[in-house]
Amino acid sequence: MSKILENLNDKQIEAVTHFEGPLLVIAGAGSGKTRALTHRIAYLIQERGVSPWNILAVTFTNKAAQEMKGRLVKLLSRKVKVPFGGTFEDLLSVNDFSGHDRNLPTVGTFHSICVRILRKHLHLLDYENSFAIYDETDQQIVVKRIMEDMMIDSKRINPKAVLSHISNAKNQLIGAKEYKNYAHDFFSEKVAEIFPAYQDMLRKNNALDFDDIIMLTVELFQKFPEILNNYQEKFKFISVDEYQDTNKAQYTLIKLLASRYKNICVIGDEDQSIYSWRGATIQNILDFEKDYPNTRVVVLEQNYRSTQNILDAAHCVISKNMQRKEKKLWTEKDGGNKIEYMLAENERHEGELIAQKIETLLRDSEYPNYNNFVVLYRTNAQSRILEEVFMRYAIPYKIVGGIKFYSRKEIKDILAYLRLIQNPDDSVSLFRIINVPSRKFGEKSLETVQNFARIHDISMFKAMISADQIPELQKGKNETIEKFVKLIKGLQELNKTHSASAMIKYVLEKTGYKQMLNDNTIENESRLENISELISVATKYDKLDPSTSLSIFLEEISLITDLDQVDNKDNAVTFMTVHSAKGLEFPYVFIAGLEEGIFPHNRSLLDRNELEEERRLMYVAMTRAMDGLFLLHASERMLYGEFKSNPPSQFLADINEDLLENNIGFGRRRHTQIENIGETPVPIEAEEGLEIELGVGDRVYHNIFGNGIVVAVQGGVVTVAFEDSKVGVKKLAMSIAPLKKI
Repeated sequence: MSKILENLNDKQIEAVTHFEGPLLVIAGAGSGKTRALTHRIAYLIQERGVSPWNILAVTFTNKAAQEMKGRLVKLLSRKVKVPFGGTFEDLLSVNDFSGHDRNLPTVGTFHSICVRILRKHLHLLDYENSFAIYDETDQQIVVKRIMEDMMIDSKRINPKAVLSHISNAKNQLIGAKEYKNYAHDFFSEKVAEIFPAYQDMLRKNNALDFDDIIMLTVELFQKFPEILNNYQEKFKFISVDEYQDTNKAQYTLIKLLASRYKNICVIGDEDQSIYSWRGATIQNILDFEKDYPNTRVVVLEQNYRSTQNILDAAHCVISKNMQRKEKKLWTEKDGGNKIEYMLAENERHEGELIAQKIETLLRDSEYPNYNNFVVLYRTNAQSRILEEVFMRYAIPYKIVGGIKFYSRKEIKDILAYLRLIQNPDDSVSLFRIINVPSRKFGEKSLETVQNFARIHDISMFKAMISADQIPELQKGKNETIEKFVKLIKGLQELNKTHSASAMIKYVLEKTGYKQMLNDNTIENESRLENISELISVATKYDKLDPSTSLSIFLEEISLITDLDQVDNKDNAVTFMTVHSAKGLEFPYVFIAGLEEGIFPHNRSLLDRNELEEERRLMYVAMTRAMDGLFLLHASERMLYGEFKSNPPSQFLADINEDLLENNIGFGRRRHTQIENIGETPVPIEAEEGLEIELGVGDRVYHNIFGNGIVVAVQGGVVTVAFEDSKVGVKKLAMSIAPLKKI
C-alpha cells in the first residue's frame, strides 16, 4: 500500500483514490476531511502522475490554506527551505501561475487565487493590473463622500448599511446597473443611486473592494472565453473545501473553471452550513449531483473526535432537518458519559452551574487545565453574566470571536455618558463621547476649549459652560457646545429622580445613540442587544434610592472591570458564540441558553428554513465536544432588559432520554421533565367544536394573540410562537384555546 494511504480508513481511501470525474465527499463533523483532501492531492501527484501545476485547491480561510500547504509539503517529501522569517504561505505563493515552481499545487482562498488572476488580466476590464484593494474603512470614506455629493443624509441612510447591501448584491453577482431592478423600498432605492457612483469612484481610484475580487474574475471569464480556456487547461483537477459555505459568486467561479474536465472534488457537510446570513447557500452542496450527473459520492461517517453518546445525541437533533443527506456518525471510542442536562433557576444560576461543574471536574488536578472547557452561546449578550460569575468564582476565562462585555465600544460609550452625568468633571469620559454620535466638534475646537480649561484650572465641562467667554471659538461651535451642556445638565436633573436602568434608557434616547445604531445592520443590532443587556444589569439597582442608584451601579461595574485581567491568561475557559466555534474542538462543551426564542433564535421560529439553520447550528455546537457535553436551560432569564420564562429549546426534546442525565441545579430545584416535542399531529377541538389536527410547523390564528406557528405539541398542550414579539411564545391548553389552523 502507498504510504499516502497509510492510516486512512476505507471511506477516506475511497475518496483519496478517486481519479477522474466529479467527486462529492460528505464529511461529517470530526471525520478527518482535511486529511482526506490533502492526501488526495498528494495521491494524484505521486501515484497518478498529475502535475502539481494542474491542481487547484480552494479553501475559505488563510489559516486552512496554510495548514493544507504545510501538510502537502510533508506528504510530498519536498525538502524545501522556508526563507528566513517566512512561512509556508510565503513559500507556496511563488507559484503565481507563471511556472516558477511546478512542483507545488496552487492552494489558497477564493480571494487570494482570484487576485492572482486579476493581477494578470484586469486591464481587459478597463482597470490597471496594479489595482488597490480597499478595506472597510476605505469603503466607508468613499460612500460618505458620494452621499455628501448627492446630499443624502448619513443619519437617515447609514453608510455601513449601504455597503452591506452592496456586498450582498455582489455576492449574488448583481452589479451596480442591475441593482435598481431589485430596489423595492426607500432604502434600497437610495442604495441603487449610490451603488453606480460608488463603483465609478472605485474605478477612478483603480481600486477594488473585497467583493469585487470574485465578481470581476467571473466577469473576466464570461467576457473572455480564451482566458477561461487557459485556466481550465491549467486547473484540470480542482478541490474545494467547505463547499456548503459557498455563495453564488464562488459557486459560479468554480463551475466555470471545472466545466471542461469536470475533475472536481468538493468536500463539506450540509449539516454544518450555518452562514446563510453571509450569502452562503446550502443548495450548492445539495444540488452538486444535479450539476454533475456522474458524481461519485463518498460519505465519511467515522468520527475521530467525540464519544458515541455525543454523536448519537447530535444525530437526534440534526435528523429532524429535511434539507440534508442522511448519515450517522460513529466512532471506535467507548460510549462515554451521558449528555448532562442542567435546569437553572435563572441566568446567574446557569453560570454558577457551569462554574461549579468545572470546579468539580478539576478538583483532583494538581495543574488544572482550563483550556479543556468551552462555554457556547447563541448571542454575544449572554456572555455578560457568565463573565461576572466566573470572576466571582476566580475561574480564568477568555472570549474568542468578540471582546469582553464591559470592554465593548457601545458599553464603554454608555458608561462614559453615565459617568459624566454622575461626575461632570470626568474629562476622560467627556472626550470619549463628545462626538458620539457625531456633533461635528472638531479637534481644533476641542484644543481651544482644553487650553481655556488649562489656563483657568477648571474641568473641560466647566470650560464648556463658559464657552461664550472663549473668543477663539466660532459662533457655530458655541451653539454646539451649548446644546451639549444643556443635554448633560438635563440628564443630571433626571438622575435625581430616576434609577440606573432608567438613566441608561434616557441616555440612549436623548443623546441620539439609539438612533445612530438603529440602521438595520446586523452589527448594530448586536450592539443594541448588548446595551439592552446592560439595562438588565442595572435593574438590580432599581430598588435603591434614585439619588444613589446610579452611583452604586457605576461603582460595582468599576470593580468588575478591574478584575478583567484574567483574559490575558492562556490557561482559561473559552467563551464564544456557536458561529465562532466552527472547526474547533474541546474536551468539555457547555451550551447555555437552550430556550425557545434564544436557541433557536426568535427570528427562526416562524420560518422553516431559518429553523433548520438553527438546528444545524445546534449540531455544530454539540459536535465540538470530545468527552463531555452539558446542556443548560433556565426557568427564567433576564435578557435584553426583560424577564423571559421561555419553554426549553425544542432541540432538547429531540434527544433520546436514554442519552441524557438530568442534573437539576445540584439539588436546588425539583426536576421538570423535558417535553417530548414530536412531529405527530394531535387531534384537538377547534373553537367551533370541529376536530382539527395540529403538528409542529403548522400556522395557526388566535383571536387575541394573532398569527403564530406551532413549535411543540405534547399531551393536551400546544406551544405556539406568535408573530407579535410582545406576545412571544405561549403554551395553550388545546381543549379550550381558540385556535384556527391557517
